Amino acid sequence: MKAAWLGRKLAPALGAWAVRFLAATLRLRREERTVEALRAAGAPVIYAVWHARLLLLPCLYRGRGMRALVSRSEDGAMMSEFVRRFGFVTIRGSSSRGGAEGLLSLARAVGEGHSVVVVPDGPRGPREVLKPGVVALAKLTGAHVVPVALGASSEWRARSWDEFRIPKPFSRCVVRFGEPTRVPRDLDAAGEETARKEIEAALNAVTWQVDEEARR
Repeated sequence: MKAAWLGRKLAPALGAWAVRFLAATLRLRREERTVEALRAAGAPVIYAVWHARLLLLPCLYRGRGMRALVSRSEDGAMMSEFVRRFGFVTIRGSSSRGGAEGLLSLARAVGEGHSVVVVPDGPRGPREVLKPGVVALAKLTGAHVVPVALGASSEWRARSWDEFRIPKPFSRCVVRFGEPTRVPRDLDAAGEETARKEIEAALNAVTWQVDEEARR
């Protein structure tokens, strides 16, 4: 029991060190032109990324004061400590535990001018199926949703529900931001489902694109 507790305490620090080292070895290309105007205007953004593609993003976008929604589970506690080491502010909650509270906290952060990161298929899947919370947040705040993906030319895949991706050292990686989307505040339930499918399709499209680009 004590060893397990110690492991959970040490894992975020060791993980952050390993990710920094890994990132330093990569041949990385960033494609961020779609959000340049929003950044220049100081507009908060809702960044959406699939759970399997998360690993390097806190390191690559560290120190920007972004907010991230993290599960209230024990694994979420470790993830929260991990992303904090890169300057992210965490909001605890998920679709299964503390969902409404997490949504309101994210909306408050957006209202204060902070960009937020959401993982719309986390924390337990189904893999690459966008849950409705992203649409609800966009509708509530009026902020743009921007799909984000990272692809690697060579990677390991975990035997987990999401097939979590770990780029191999010295691989070629591409990070791409998709086109921003706004969700009208007056949408009915049918409109919200249409928006959910459109954002899901956009996130899948940019994910497919970075995989293709990284392998060229």
